[in-house]
Amino acid sequence: MSVRQWSRDLAMGVRFAVAGGREGWVRMLLTGVGVGLGVALLLLTTAVPNALKVRHEREEARLDYTYSSKTLSKADDTLVIADIDSTFRGSELRGRLVEPEGPHAPLPPGVERYPATGEMVVSPALKSLLASDSGKLLRQRLPYRIAGTIGETGLVGSQELTYYAGVKGLAAEINHSQVDRIDHYGDPNPTPDETDPVLVLLTLVVFIVLLTPVAVFIAAAVRFGGERRDRRLAALRLVGSDSRMTRRIAAGEALAGSLLGLVLGTVFFLIGRDAAGSVELMDISVFPSYLNPSPLLAVLVAVAVPAAAVAVTLFAMRGVVIEPLGVIRTARPARRRLWWRLLLPLAGLGMLYPMIGKGRTHGDFNQYLVAGGVLLLLIGVTALLPWVVETVVARLGSGGVAWQLAVRRLQLSSGTAARLVNGIAVAVAGAIALQMLFSGVDNAYTKQSKNDVSRAQMEVSVPSGVRLTAAGEKFAGTKGVLKATALASGELSTTRKDPETSSQLTVGDCAALREVATLPSCRDGDTFVVRGGEGDSDTPKFAHPGRTLYLDPTYSDDRGAEAAWTVPRNIKQAQSVKDPTNVRRGGFLMTTGAVPARAAATLYARVYLSLDESVPDVKEYARNTAAEISPTADAMEWSANEQTKQFTSIRTGLLVGAACVLALIGASLLVSQLEQLRERRKLLSALVAFGTRRRTLSLSVLWQTAVPIALGLLLASTVGLTLGAVLLRMTATPVRVDWASVLSMTGVGAAVVLTVTLLSLPPLLRLMRPEGLRTE
Repeated sequence: MSVRQWSRDLAMGVRFAVAGGREGWVRMLLTGVGVGLGVALLLLTTAVPNALKVRHEREEARLDYTYSSKTLSKADDTLVIADIDSTFRGSELRGRLVEPEGPHAPLPPGVERYPATGEMVVSPALKSLLASDSGKLLRQRLPYRIAGTIGETGLVGSQELTYYAGVKGLAAEINHSQVDRIDHYGDPNPTPDETDPVLVLLTLVVFIVLLTPVAVFIAAAVRFGGERRDRRLAALRLVGSDSRMTRRIAAGEALAGSLLGLVLGTVFFLIGRDAAGSVELMDISVFPSYLNPSPLLAVLVAVAVPAAAVAVTLFAMRGVVIEPLGVIRTARPARRRLWWRLLLPLAGLGMLYPMIGKGRTHGDFNQYLVAGGVLLLLIGVTALLPWVVETVVARLGSGGVAWQLAVRRLQLSSGTAARLVNGIAVAVAGAIALQMLFSGVDNAYTKQSKNDVSRAQMEVSVPSGVRLTAAGEKFAGTKGVLKATALASGELSTTRKDPETSSQLTVGDCAALREVATLPSCRDGDTFVVRGGEGDSDTPKFAHPGRTLYLDPTYSDDRGAEAAWTVPRNIKQAQSVKDPTNVRRGGFLMTTGAVPARAAATLYARVYLSLDESVPDVKEYARNTAAEISPTADAMEWSANEQTKQFTSIRTGLLVGAACVLALIGASLLVSQLEQLRERRKLLSALVAFGTRRRTLSLSVLWQTAVPIALGLLLASTVGLTLGAVLLRMTATPVRVDWASVLSMTGVGAAVVLTVTLLSLPPLLRLMRPEGLRTE
């Protein structure tokens, strides 16, 4: 068979599709839309790696901390900067206080000039938020005049909330952690992060699970319009073409739809790319410029989609006999064979088996075996589902009229019904496996917080120099704050400089001190020595009345206050209890009146807040109060557990990708359903003309969708549980089924199909008219 003959026949099929009149254009448009949706998501997926890379590069370029223990000397190219990151209604707020010390101070990316004292430059998203009614509460926290906006090069996402505010006197607060002096942005010597094999496995499986349903839907979309195409193929046989030529012409028609799909997919992608700048999913946003697909992957998509259209059409027609008087699919189709369908999942398990127990060792982790195994298992769903649907519907018994119409239709075209739900089944199977894997390894990347969230829900770190009592009273008067426990910490030693041993000091009013110890009695000016502190063996040596101790001793070049304090003769005994952080403190307790004035400014103060969660925005009120007390006060929200950032990012990426795939599944299913109804227009009209109730026909359409989806979800659950168990064994994690996730994912799949069916009912009702029998 020559290439020229193939090209000629395919070109003829393309011409038939283009010149087929209204019916041909509608069929090709439906195919193009179905393929285009898949192509758009494929292009989006190929752009994701570049988007993540650009986000990382932008974050690295604006890095403003070296975490050095050495302080730079003030110069005309230095800048004092403070990290005052915060949160507003669940969204991260990146904030920096800046004080340039010379005309050559380094500018952060995206900023043309530093704001003057009392001014700030903000991201476009933050500017819009502050100008809106919902940003009034945040405006109280940022008492600066907006002097400009940050450019795209200084932001990691279009919806990022960030600002730089100009202040004075920041150099006095340098502490090499929250406040520091720098002379450049970015890390000149970045160190590559250690790759966690389990996280690599998660990322790899996420991409496979998200892309496989897309490929399945593209393969299904190119087969739209099969029944109407049959009459044209029979006419071709009548005028002299042989069966092979006819199949190639049919493949050419599918090729035309796929080429239109590439064009529409590119248009959909560009529209989605532009819309991405105004959308934030799971706290992740990007600029449209980030979403540039890899040229190699884009070319691969452009070649693979038309090739798949031709291959799928030829494969689908291998059992079809096209004669001059019609297309014969035989009244009793040959039963589908099971043996070769089982080979795909078995081969997948065979590829994954050598990786059992090696998912935590980077050197033994073979990404190709894992990718191939997972892919074969998921594709196995598409191979097994037609056999399952055919086998089950062949044994379905009698019932109502709607049930009989649905069952008979499924028995005649079970393959079409299976194709409609293949993508759903693959997506659900992959999602169940991933949920099992995430749940199984969750404990390795999640640690329980030691904080007692029943006693406090927020912790505010107050900078030195702020009066502890005043800070506590300020928070106690804040709307929604039930209780504010203000405690300060310091250090006591027997020598002024470089002490070998030291004892802990806790300062607060009597009510606050009772949160950390059982006190016999208390009034301002009292001091206590604590018994029962965790790991506290040195305090008994220090607690001799009349002995001189030193608060805030000097260590090497880090000059302390070296404030002398004499242990009073009337010092009281106290028994340690767990504080809000679930720690038993030791050492000494002092009321605020007993602290030497020279040492008061050296203490590290924290306020623990108990909140009334029923008050709207109670945490925002607390953060606003913290900002009033000091711009560098750090308000932290407590949670029962914490997850590592990479693990959370991968899980977030899965949720974002799953949302896009589900949108594609719903859209593609709707297009498929409309095409099926359009082909059966005359049949529906005939049934209505003979007196069949519309309710009966509507129920039959629902049953035709419900039966295959039920079988598909059952098969998907089985394959998903199997794949999830294998992935857990690969990571040496005990196999545990998260039934809540299994039920939720199957429920989501069923909900998508139910929604599509409901959306297809209005067109169905319009088609069920006797006028549909009219012809010209």
